[in-house]
Amino acid sequence: MKKLLGSPGTKTGLVLRLGQCGFATASVAVMVFAAEFSNFTAFCYLIASMGLQALWSFGLACLDVYALRIKRDLQSPVLVSLFVVGDWVSATLSLAAACSSAGIVVLYSHDLGFCKTHYYPCAKYELSVAFAFITWFLVSISSHLMFWILASI
Repeated sequence: MKKLLGSPGTKTGLVLRLGQCGFATASVAVMVFAAEFSNFTAFCYLIASMGLQALWSFGLACLDVYALRIKRDLQSPVLVSLFVVGDWVSATLSLAAACSSAGIVVLYSHDLGFCKTHYYPCAKYELSVAFAFITWFLVSISSHLMFWILASI
């Protein structure tokens, strides 16, 4: 099978995984430094989901580094099946967390106007949600790619 961009064990796959890990970590970091985030369940779910995504992506990035270092192909059916299931689960969790957090941000900043009258760090909330959506976009790319690789094996 021809190697696709973003395949496991390739440089582009490593860049994709590092991007996922970096944006997930940035989303968590920005949200943690926002005041009163723990008052909202959706934001706590976002932190949990992005934390899990960061760990998953970092683990696969380490596996990519190992495969590149020893020049080994990671496209065995068992490994790719594991990648498919992990990516689809983490993509679903990431999208749910980003959407629920975006709903809270829209409710508080636009609909209720709390950002104008009360002290809420709405800009940090919005930035964290934006990072979460970027993370989901990168995860969706790798999950679709893994699915097509598994279908072609």
